Amino acid sequence: MKRSASLCTLAVVSLLLLAGFASPKSRDADLKSLRDNESQWNQDFVAKDAAKIAAHYADDAVLLNSGEPTVHGRTAILGVFTGMVSDPAFTLKLTTVSVDVSDSGDLGYTRGTYVFTITDPQSKQVIHDHGSYVTVYRKAADGSWKATTDVSLSEVAPPASK
Repeated sequence: MKRSASLCTLAVVSLLLLAGFASPKSRDADLKSLRDNESQWNQDFVAKDAAKIAAHYADDAVLLNSGEPTVHGRTAILGVFTGMVSDPAFTLKLTTVSVDVSDSGDLGYTRGTYVFTITDPQSKQVIHDHGSYVTVYRKAADGSWKATTDVSLSEVAPPASK
């Protein structure tokens, strides 16, 4: 009886520990999935497909870009990208530098650099921008990763005030 109780306790403790940590195999799969997601995102930028671009975001995502108001929610983010991709000069390329996943396997992030080109709506001049980004992901119920917070920081100085 004592041995059964010990084995049962050991099994419960083992399950609790495993529930809180991703296995190395699962972690590697999650890291690959996040890298693949960003690769697909780059392909969606090239295709100028706003719907596919926005599909990378969670419903409650937040988009923060230098010099722009914060955008809340996938629907609003879709609106931002719909406007951007309609610009013939639009290009956006992400280069992933770092990827990590939490021990629990339900949160992850990517960090990297970006190169961005778009036409300024006021001056009608093509703007070339570059900088750094951090994207925080949450694993969805279907196992896919969705961006919850996407932050980009331009390394280009703003134009001088007149």
